[in-house]
Amino acid sequence: MEKSLIALENIAKVLRKDIIKMVTESASGHPGGSLSAVEIITTLYFNEMNIDVEDSKNPNRDRFVLSKGHAAPVLYAALAEKGFFNKEELMKLRKTGAMLQGHPNMNYIPGVDMSTGSLGQGVSAAVGMALAGKLDNSSYRVYTLLGDGELEEGQVWEAAMCAAHYKLDNLTAFVDYNGLQIDGDIDKVMNPNPIADKFVAFGWNVIYLEDGHDLVKIKDAIEAGKGVKDKPTMIVCKTIKGKGVSFMENQAGWHGSAPSKEQCEIALKEIGGEE
Repeated sequence: MEKSLIALENIAKVLRKDIIKMVTESASGHPGGSLSAVEIITTLYFNEMNIDVEDSKNPNRDRFVLSKGHAAPVLYAALAEKGFFNKEELMKLRKTGAMLQGHPNMNYIPGVDMSTGSLGQGVSAAVGMALAGKLDNSSYRVYTLLGDGELEEGQVWEAAMCAAHYKLDNLTAFVDYNGLQIDGDIDKVMNPNPIADKFVAFGWNVIYLEDGHDLVKIKDAIEAGKGVKDKPTMIVCKTIKGKGVSFMENQAGWHGSAPSKEQCEIALKEIGGEE
């Protein structure tokens, strides 16, 4: 069932606050790239994907693969909000023996379709899932989210070539194009630009969103992609690393650093919304 824009905006605020709280509690994690992907994840999990918490292994369910696995906090926040597990687990992030570790693990976490962390491998798994769906004549769709720094991995482009070759129109991918990776600007580390043009050259249907935080435009882009036949769709979302927290926005230093308790309180007030 589709949710209203206001409802989705409120969920996005909840996810942002949960990301900040869990990373602060663990004193480690990746807040920057988790915050930049909130609207993408919100749209997928609370408006788009055919998934059922009570029937999480249904073979006809839609699949999601977090290819940039280090952004696990945004996925964990969504899964908890969706009801896959108790929210108390979020505060155990990265703790010894806890269910939620630094990268998603499908063997232990309800709702996770693929273990990820090694960049480039998640999108490859998503392509395999989509191909399996085609071979089985299944109706499910596969969604995956890549980081822009992840595009520096050669395996990404092998997967892209494979998806186009097999005409995987049941696959929709996103690039969280925030322009920063752990070592700084992506164009200075190993420039992957022009991202959209590259996927076009590899045979994909490409949609570019200048504002990757616009929930309506993300929803519309997904719908447009579903209408394209014989091509996978890539939605390139221009985003802001650390979105929603002023001192984190567009700062590469917050790629993998946790806020202090004091910074946490400031961030939560900035994000706003109900507790």
